[in-house]
Amino acid sequence: MSAILVHDHSRKAMLERALAAGSLLPVFQPVVRVDTLEVVAHEGLSRCAFMPADITILDLLDLARMEGRLADVELHAARTICHAFAAQMDSGRLLVNLSAHAILQDAMRPDEVLFALTASGLDPARVTIEVTERDVVEDPARLAHALGYLRAHGVRIALDDFGNGHSNFEMWNEIHPDVVKIDRYLIHGISRSAGRLAIVRSLCQVAETLGTDLVGEGVEDLADLRVLRDLGVPFAQGFLIGRPAPGVVSEASAEAKQLLRTPSVPVLPRPRGPVTQRPTQVGHLLMEAPAVHSRQTNEEVMALFVDHPELHAVAVVNDGHPIGLINRRLANERMAQPFARELLARKSCTALMNAAPLVCDEQRSLESLADVLRGEDQRYLADGFIVTSGGRYRGLGTGEALVRRVSELRIDAARHANPLTFLPGNIPTTEHLERLLGGCERFAVVHVDLTDFKPFNDHYGYARGDEMIRLLSSLLSEHVDPALDFVGHIGGDDFIVLFQSPDWEARCERAVAAFNLRSPHLFDPADIARGGLRGQDRRGAPQFYPFTTVVMGAVALSPPLPLRAQPITKLAARAKRHAKRIGVGVHVLARATAADA
Repeated sequence: MSAILVHDHSRKAMLERALAAGSLLPVFQPVVRVDTLEVVAHEGLSRCAFMPADITILDLLDLARMEGRLADVELHAARTICHAFAAQMDSGRLLVNLSAHAILQDAMRPDEVLFALTASGLDPARVTIEVTERDVVEDPARLAHALGYLRAHGVRIALDDFGNGHSNFEMWNEIHPDVVKIDRYLIHGISRSAGRLAIVRSLCQVAETLGTDLVGEGVEDLADLRVLRDLGVPFAQGFLIGRPAPGVVSEASAEAKQLLRTPSVPVLPRPRGPVTQRPTQVGHLLMEAPAVHSRQTNEEVMALFVDHPELHAVAVVNDGHPIGLINRRLANERMAQPFARELLARKSCTALMNAAPLVCDEQRSLESLADVLRGEDQRYLADGFIVTSGGRYRGLGTGEALVRRVSELRIDAARHANPLTFLPGNIPTTEHLERLLGGCERFAVVHVDLTDFKPFNDHYGYARGDEMIRLLSSLLSEHVDPALDFVGHIGGDDFIVLFQSPDWEARCERAVAAFNLRSPHLFDPADIARGGLRGQDRRGAPQFYPFTTVVMGAVALSPPLPLRAQPITKLAARAKRHAKRIGVGVHVLARATAADA
């Protein structure tokens, strides 16, 4: 029920009843240290004991705001919560919600707030005020001054629901909170959202710089709690840890305690699909250039090239829509032939145009043109391409600029995610290995490679080779536990799998068997019949290559773990080479420790 639908008389009656003794029921939700799950505080909340079920405490606060009595209701709730908390003789901290709007009301002085918090005998040094704000704070500096009075008496200050509503960086900078509570929106599902992860990771860096403690609110999933632990968020709160209840609790829930029994390092979510630092569109390569109509003659086109020596080509349009492209160099060569000017000068310019040029909308991403770079028709390298907007001509782009920029984007992206498989590349693979070294007890590093892949790729071409690499990528991903194991594509046909699954050797054997069963289907029927390819070795001598298979070299690590990642990857590469030499699918080095690495 909306507060605005309640009649004036009813609103006043509800507020008077809300301010009566026993009208609000205090409940408490635990806050824990993430690393130990020790309960260190409780947030005090209020429930309406007298309101209809469809009216919440937020509706009551809206009513109070409309009647100008928000401060009265919030102070009454704070007194009720503090009395109930003090009666339970808990030694932890109490978090009490007060809105910035209420604190800044003229009728409410910091003295009254302090009295409401301490009338029960509660030490103000054990109280943290959570500044909640559903409205814009017009004067954060004034709020900071009011909070300074409370802070001088030992009260700590928290900024609530950061990342939602009006809890923002201006408030963080102005009121200098001791604690910032990250809103549930950013925490719930963080184990599955690369975007949420990036935001919270940035907040951790800001908090460390400003000396602020963070609390992750709305924790309902053990996987999310693991990510918070991995990020170093010190405190957490949510239904997984404990639901609001009339009494305080001394322990987190049994479900949350599973975190302490699982020392595994979470596999953090990553963006799906091509990764670039910044979206770059075709329009960013646009060069404004004149166009010609199909009715214009070749003589007019040549005159245009003389007037615009910078043009590499000119577009041919009809009613604003491009129908072809005339390459300057090719047109000059054609017109320089004997009798060409006499025969072609007065004819339509369509006689010299490429009728199937590369045409791109200005909003198309450059990354999407990667397939064009690999295509058989390479005329765009000399012709360039036409840029359109909604199908209408806008200008030109050069093939050189396109190749250069797409190559830069793909090289940069490949450092973070392989552009063929979209799996994490070298940098995130190394980062995850270093996280395992810093926070895991036992894990395995597996280097994955294909046998006789180069002859297959040379014989069938890159498209078929890419198909085989994607097959390996999908099978590796199918045979790992995504919550524990990390698959990285470090280049070409080389992959790294970082296993925390205890049955990792069996998973490797199953992946090898699955690939070796399916890879022959990528060969032509004649090659399948003979069991492989006929080709040449490096010296040009005839050689027979059997079906491409997969080999894995593994290093199983146990404490004490090495300090650096590089020696481990070298060991895994050595194990992979040994697997190739002896012709086995999986070769495991003896269990390695820091001394071995």
